[in-house]
Amino acid sequence: MEQDKYYHIYNRGNNSDTLFYEDENYDYFFKKYRFYLDTHVDTLCFCLMKTHFHLLVKVKDTPVNAPIAEKKALLTPLEKAFKDFFISYAKSINKKYGRTGSLFQTKFKRKEITDDFYLKNVIKYIHFNPVVAGLCFKPETYAHSSYPFILKKDNTWLASDTVIEIFGDIDKFKSFHHQLAETEAADFAADFRSFENF
Repeated sequence: MEQDKYYHIYNRGNNSDTLFYEDENYDYFFKKYRFYLDTHVDTLCFCLMKTHFHLLVKVKDTPVNAPIAEKKALLTPLEKAFKDFFISYAKSINKKYGRTGSLFQTKFKRKEITDDFYLKNVIKYIHFNPVVAGLCFKPETYAHSSYPFILKKDNTWLASDTVIEIFGDIDKFKSFHHQLAETEAADFAADFRSFENF
């Protein structure tokens, strides 16, 4: 993962296990996420589902450190931060709910975003995950997504202004999302899932 580039980060529970058992887990996830990742990435948008999650991040322009050797593998500081975050969250969930073993799939997936069209559609895809899953009718009503926070601009650590700039303004941001509501959300999601092999 390279500095100043955008990445779609996603992962799910091992064997599609539950990642979030109750509301407080969602908050705890981001408490841990921010502890490990805030110095490495700007977070543009997110969606946390019961068994999986999506993040869109931009790697910060920070000094490049030497790779970290861990169990014969070389990890960048950012990769190490993600690994430590997943381990920390998993240990907490395992302890609280009496489970054992891996919580997440072994390796998280990441896709570099290479152009503006793809960037806008990934943002829309992330926000429409709960709609496609039948958890809500509109993305603004799902509590564990960045969409309502971007509209209200009431999340201090989310890069809401950057997201708005990508679309031009808040009205264009909303209209781009609502185009999906007027077409076929399921087909849209299926296309991305096929592409990501998720």
